[in-house]
Amino acid sequence: MNNFSYFNPTTIHFGKGQIASLKDELANYSRILIVYGGGSIKGNGVYQQVMNALSQQQVFEFSGIEPNPHFETLIQAAELAKQKEVELILAIGGGSVIDGCKFIAAAACYLGDAWQIMETGGACIEQALPLGCVLTLPATGSEMNKNGVITRAATQDKLSFGSDLVRPRFSILDPEVTYSLPAKQIANGVVDSFIHVLEQYLTYPVNAKVTDRFAEGLLLTIIEEGPLALQQPHNYEVRANLMWAATMALNGTVKNGVPTDWATHAIGHELTALYGLDHAQTLAIVLPAMWRYKQQQKHAKLLQYAKRVWQLDDANEQQCVEQAIALTEQFFNAMGVASKLSDYNLNQSHIEAVIDKLTEHGMTALGEHKDISPEDVRKILELAL
Repeated sequence: MNNFSYFNPTTIHFGKGQIASLKDELANYSRILIVYGGGSIKGNGVYQQVMNALSQQQVFEFSGIEPNPHFETLIQAAELAKQKEVELILAIGGGSVIDGCKFIAAAACYLGDAWQIMETGGACIEQALPLGCVLTLPATGSEMNKNGVITRAATQDKLSFGSDLVRPRFSILDPEVTYSLPAKQIANGVVDSFIHVLEQYLTYPVNAKVTDRFAEGLLLTIIEEGPLALQQPHNYEVRANLMWAATMALNGTVKNGVPTDWATHAIGHELTALYGLDHAQTLAIVLPAMWRYKQQQKHAKLLQYAKRVWQLDDANEQQCVEQAIALTEQFFNAMGVASKLSDYNLNQSHIEAVIDKLTEHGMTALGEHKDISPEDVRKILELAL
């Protein structure tokens, strides 16, 4: 097992009716900026629950955060936070809104060009407004980590950043608020959280038994509950298990003591920025191709994954691994998330721009071994056609 340091001070309020706990969490704040996306929270009752809990505070609002939050939009919110001298940012939404609010919290306190936050990966952040979250879409785990991903629409740059200063002070997770989500968003969330676990689990063995078993438990839960979430949209237990699995997938628990990959995410970010695909769609495209390309290096963990997660026991190890990759791809497809570039009208001609953007962003040595070059990425994407 590798050495690690683990820190996660985010308070979680989980379960039915927990939005009411905002009253206690925000008792010491008087000026709150609530930030949300397209306004669905006003139709599903979440907005009114939040406003009821904030009846003693002065509340300002900013809406319109995009599914892949745009730097251009977030800067406007940061300016509003400065003008109104808000004391805390309250994100109400899924990972995009929460990621955006992490940037807003930092940018509202930053004196220079706020894009430097992205260019430095968050290293330049010295101060940030406190942040709280009301999660409405389980997927990214952003409600319990220090990371965010932001897109600059004008230049088609999608970059990530991280800082403990933007880690949420608290997050509220009520599975009931997910009942009204469209099936597509639930499916994307399932695929996203599943691949978050895999990016940390499926590398190479380091005898981290506890972390591996945590990861395998999350994968098994997501495989079991994902399809049920589509079939039984008002099943509280299904939604509760998926919501907690998505949070646990990226709150640091399953990266403890193990090497991590993240090449699939790096490539996927460029596909989203360039061609507008949903984040989960890009991951479903890249991951199976990545595994096929790096099958020899990842053989040991692929075999472990095949046996422990998919319960495959074929004596032929190669067949076992290939079947596990195929079953993974089938799972994505069963959730309604297609897994080929051609499914999204992308072909060979679209690959070069991805290579160029990765190179521009310095992403020239990806993966757990830092040995995936731009030329390797080209071959991986060709496998995904």
